[in-house]
Amino acid sequence: MRIGVPKEASAEQRLVAATPKTVEQLIKLGYEVVVEAGAGEQASITDDAFLAAGATLTEPSTVWQSDIVITVDAPALATLAEMQSGSTLISRLDPDGSPEFVQSAQKLGVTALNLMSVPRISRAQALDVLSTMSNVSGYRGIIEAAEAYAGMFGGQVTAAGSTPPARVFVIGAGVAGLAALGAAGSLGAEVRAYDVRADVAEQIESMGATFVRVDAAAQKSADGYASELSDEQEAATARVYAAESAVADVVVTTALIRGKAPITITAEMVANMKPGSVIVDLAASGGGNCELTEPGKKTVTANGVTIIGYTDLPGRMPKHTSQLYGTNIVNLLKLMTPAKDGQLAVDLEDVVVRGITVTHQGDILWPPPPVQVSAAPAPLASAPQTSADAAGSTAPAVTSSATAGADGTQAKSSKISAKPAAKGRGQAIWGALAALAVIAAVTFSTPSFTGHFTVFVLAVVIGFYVISGVSHSLHTPLMAQTNAISGIILVGALLQIGSENWIVTTLAFIAAAIASINIFGGFLVTGRMLAMFRRDA
Repeated sequence: MRIGVPKEASAEQRLVAATPKTVEQLIKLGYEVVVEAGAGEQASITDDAFLAAGATLTEPSTVWQSDIVITVDAPALATLAEMQSGSTLISRLDPDGSPEFVQSAQKLGVTALNLMSVPRISRAQALDVLSTMSNVSGYRGIIEAAEAYAGMFGGQVTAAGSTPPARVFVIGAGVAGLAALGAAGSLGAEVRAYDVRADVAEQIESMGATFVRVDAAAQKSADGYASELSDEQEAATARVYAAESAVADVVVTTALIRGKAPITITAEMVANMKPGSVIVDLAASGGGNCELTEPGKKTVTANGVTIIGYTDLPGRMPKHTSQLYGTNIVNLLKLMTPAKDGQLAVDLEDVVVRGITVTHQGDILWPPPPVQVSAAPAPLASAPQTSADAAGSTAPAVTSSATAGADGTQAKSSKISAKPAAKGRGQAIWGALAALAVIAAVTFSTPSFTGHFTVFVLAVVIGFYVISGVSHSLHTPLMAQTNAISGIILVGALLQIGSENWIVTTLAFIAAAIASINIFGGFLVTGRMLAMFRRDA
């Protein structure tokens, strides 16, 4: 199949959907790549660089007649009509906001894949365009703030005196917020951050920032996203925003709820900020978190506060953003080209592919079904405790076995509820028997056995408390690396394999096999984790 990379229609869009590096990766997947002349000019990528990577330069009509067309922004309807039936468009689409685009793609028989709807699951992180753009926006936002701020971010100590570091306050610790506080911290600023999701405090503090705690507005999110605040929570957060913005040199706002930006910084708060301070509104595309933000513009208030409401922050770093965006597309095509034969496979049974598919083979598949991200079993439905009669009084819903259904539903429920209690009694009995066995073994054993057993018990206790004290988010890398400690077990097992006692030899062989699995498996997991964060992966 042939992949076409056109020049973006908007003169304001500086990004391109592929770079020479990603072109090479697409060719390795078996695809032919054609690029419109001048497609990478705005991103400082020359046509010669594309040619050196193996692409072919051609005119726009040939690009749009390709089997697969990859773009940054959705094309105009007239341009979409140039695509051939059965071809595939991979781009950042807005199916909800542009129903006419969806209908046109359906009538043309074009498979439209929306990169903005990649499911937020672990294995889809490498092709999550939204996270890519948010990360760049957070970083670039700090660069814009540093340029607009009247002082230096990092504190200085010189012979002429010293200057304090800039104080940066970040609202929201999503991808953009974390990127912003990381960039500000690297420049030497004193960074404070707040998020209504109390469970992100550890992420904020791990990057060297201070988490501003507001217990009255804390949320616990099951899906990792913040929800709308109650009136009490809004009042609590408003007090924090007012206090922090009044002393901050730079305020970065990132709050978006379902694409809409709630007001977090009011005009009154702006009026109380220091002259020369800066507000970077990363949610300007959704209307802005600051009441005075003008999307797409940089403004200065009467009291000298600069408000940056740019909506094209990723495009202000076109070279690297294009590389990251192109890598997202490469990772998607790796998923959809399992044989690496240059043939695109649209597997709608895959939750990632299904989640981004808007139209396919003349059908509209939008919106996609929700993705089940929780592995927890669904809770058992509990029977109602009371039922109301016509007069409004209440009575027990089930008063005797005669009121239970003929299928024995009540009896079955009783048996189910009795199972946990029976299981608990069984565990207690087995625990008691194990404790007696240990006591007997220690009482009637040799002193050497008692010493070895004591060391074993202490090792188990210490290991438990060490591992349990580590954050859940670090368990996988922790275990991946510390499994190398199994090498000690492996060495001991190898020394015992030659024993004359066949029992010792058998146990040593089993220990060596399990330790080897831990060692190689641990480093394999580490390698796969690191590959997720490599730009050339």
